Amino acid sequence: MQDQLEENTGRSLNPRYPLYFRTLICFAAAGTLVNAIQWSTPWHLDKALTLGLAAFLLVYTVIAYQISRSASPQNAANVRRWLSFTDTILIGMAIALANFSLLPSLLFVTMVQFNALTEGGGRSWFEHNTGLLLGTGGGYLIHEPALVVNADLNISAASLIGVFTYFCAHAFYTHKQLSQLKDSNRALTQEQHTSKMRTYKLSKYLPQRLWRAVTNGKEGELVTERKLLTVFFSDIKDFSQLTEELEAETLTQLLNSYLSEMARIAGQYGGTIDKFIGDAVMVVFGDDDSKGPKSDALRCVAMALAMRKRAREMKQEWYNKGISRPLQVRMGINTGYCTVGIFGTANYQSYTVMGTHVNLAARLEGAAQPGEILISHETWALIKHSVMCRDKGHVTVKGFSTPVKVYQVTDLRKNLGGQQSYLEDHAPGFSMHLDLDKVRNYDKDKVLQSLEKAAETLKSKVII
Repeated sequence: MQDQLEENTGRSLNPRYPLYFRTLICFAAAGTLVNAIQWSTPWHLDKALTLGLAAFLLVYTVIAYQISRSASPQNAANVRRWLSFTDTILIGMAIALANFSLLPSLLFVTMVQFNALTEGGGRSWFEHNTGLLLGTGGGYLIHEPALVVNADLNISAASLIGVFTYFCAHAFYTHKQLSQLKDSNRALTQEQHTSKMRTYKLSKYLPQRLWRAVTNGKEGELVTERKLLTVFFSDIKDFSQLTEELEAETLTQLLNSYLSEMARIAGQYGGTIDKFIGDAVMVVFGDDDSKGPKSDALRCVAMALAMRKRAREMKQEWYNKGISRPLQVRMGINTGYCTVGIFGTANYQSYTVMGTHVNLAARLEGAAQPGEILISHETWALIKHSVMCRDKGHVTVKGFSTPVKVYQVTDLRKNLGGQQSYLEDHAPGFSMHLDLDKVRNYDKDKVLQSLEKAAETLKSKVII
């Protein structure tokens, strides 16, 4: 019966444990049978049967252990069930040959119910009780039963000791199993935490749609398809020269700071970062959680404006750190149908966006002036009512046979006119950067005094 513990717990158990439990049960039954024999009476068949069953119970423990050890992994579960069924048959026969002694019978029946319910549930309970009834019936047929129920305590002593030892051993074994389960649970919890941290770290290197598909086991849904997307490219002008002027540690710190800010803004506007290429950033709108072509294009342009604004703020931060070369970012945006999917070899694959419209966005970024955002006519048609743009005419870009009509993004219409909150202008010897959203109320007078002083000084200055 105890062999079923391995099946139920799902853990690899010591093969000696079932032997220990079966040995205790069989020794208790054998002791009960020996005490039930009336040694003073002449020998007869019933006495021989009782003594023979007691001896067989002792030998049976060794036989059952050898059978359990030699069973193949495929048949181990069936072997355990049959051995448990045989256990209950032998116990039932022992109860009958012991003349249904009251206390031993109750103890053995209780033990059978305990094992059946704790080890296998309803199915095991039915099998064990069936074996118990068959064993009792068989013992009743081969043994002339006593008509009076025997409650002799001498007969009960062996069963009491054996069953008491059995329950103590079972309690010890259960405690050990619970301790092992607690340790396993702690290890599993730690492993899950580690797995979550690794998954979180992995998410930094993958597009969100690809990461969700991989973690949820839905890679098959990532089929190659055509989608209407808005693609954004940006890079830092003359970044190659900057790499030659700075130490590797300083360059790494500044570049990571810049890319982190750009990634934060992209996430704020719902963009999907496709890749970083050195200082260049590629962001896609419309692949993951699209809200329609018009909304995707508008969010992309709003993101570009926020990035340009933040880049101008970082330029001053870089200057304060001793980097005299200005941080000048160029940006290009285009809208069109692109191919989205997984590309690569059997050993290395990448989830990305490809197509002519992706190339055009990259070419527009290359054609833009420092601090300029160029968009294609397709993008302008979607956002013209919300964004003020300046017609830049046609430009010739590499890879396209005909010139491409482009527009320069000025700002969101809501930020212009009386509601304008961001002012910036530059000239030789002059630079102004005013963000009304960040000017604190108690600094307002100080800012006004500085502007008035600068204006008065400039008016009184004779410039030759």
